[in-house]
Amino acid sequence: MALRRQTRGLEGSPGLDPRTGAVNVPIYLSSTFAQDGPGVHRGYEYSRTGNPTRAALEGLAAELEGGARGLAFASGMAAMSAVVSLLNQGDHVVVGDDVYGGTYRVLEKVFARFGIRVSYADTANPQAVKDHMRPETRMLIVESPTNPLMKVADLRALAEIAHEAEALLVVDNTFMTPYLQQPLALGADIVVHSATKYLSGHSDVVAGLVVTADPEVGERIHFLQNATGGILGPHDSWLLIRGIRTLGVRMEAHEHNARRIARWLTAQPWVTRVHYPGLPEHAGHELMARQARGFGGMLSFETDTPERAEGIVRRTRLFILAESLGGVESLISLPARMTHASIPAERRARLGITDRLVRVSVGIEDADDLIEDLAQAAAG
Repeated sequence: MALRRQTRGLEGSPGLDPRTGAVNVPIYLSSTFAQDGPGVHRGYEYSRTGNPTRAALEGLAAELEGGARGLAFASGMAAMSAVVSLLNQGDHVVVGDDVYGGTYRVLEKVFARFGIRVSYADTANPQAVKDHMRPETRMLIVESPTNPLMKVADLRALAEIAHEAEALLVVDNTFMTPYLQQPLALGADIVVHSATKYLSGHSDVVAGLVVTADPEVGERIHFLQNATGGILGPHDSWLLIRGIRTLGVRMEAHEHNARRIARWLTAQPWVTRVHYPGLPEHAGHELMARQARGFGGMLSFETDTPERAEGIVRRTRLFILAESLGGVESLISLPARMTHASIPAERRARLGITDRLVRVSVGIEDADDLIEDLAQAAAG
């Protein structure tokens, strides 16, 4: 029978161990595996190439995203780097202009040295993306919603643009998770996750996932995974499987609290703008309502002064001043000086990532406690 989304993370997980009946997949702490003859093995030969615990996670990731192949990496950036490594010297990539600073950094400081050319476009505007496409464009990399300004991309429209140019559409689905959004069903070719975030959910593992729609593309990425070695270890794979088992209930709680906080922020005199797609007045609200099952737990807001923004992040008691996101605890940050500091200052200013912008990863604490914490921090 077809499972509902709340059930898939549990029933889609590896299930009972056939040998012992254990309800959790074993952690296979083995670097190598005995062979029945030279080159004759039982599915595993060396843990860089494949490990049973990691394979269980990779199968779960593919099932949750509705893809053909899942692959697990040592970090979200290792996952993204493997995807970009599909390109050849001279290829061109179009990337969202409001993108995670680590993605910008690896493209500009690493892959550009190897002859990969990059352009940046407002992915909330399909025509702007189309205008940036070139004959040599082979990949379009999108976040939806974006980090940190929460802009929403029309993934179906961007898939059409990419495929018309014979390019791959890559969607970073970290903010939404497959519980709320499945980009492959909307036409994307590859989904990338910083699984450190919501998929883990407990700020205790660093991991990345890639899921492909086409098994052949998945096999190409597996070759790169094996060749470059940025794999996820078996214990971290097990932790990630454990985190995914509670993904549904956590995402419901994150979104409930984010909606409450976003509405409260819109009424505060010291807030000039709130970026949260769950607000009806957000430019991408209706689009996200059509292509996703919710609006997530991430938001950002702009204060009246930079001093106010810094004061808030310094004085909160429940919100932790830290990078990252997606854990059960609430985090708060200044993107311009933290997660997006690697982006040049003039570019940040042009995009609107100013010293007045505060980013919030809303946790699963009581929403009233979180609101009271923001209120006292803003009051000084």
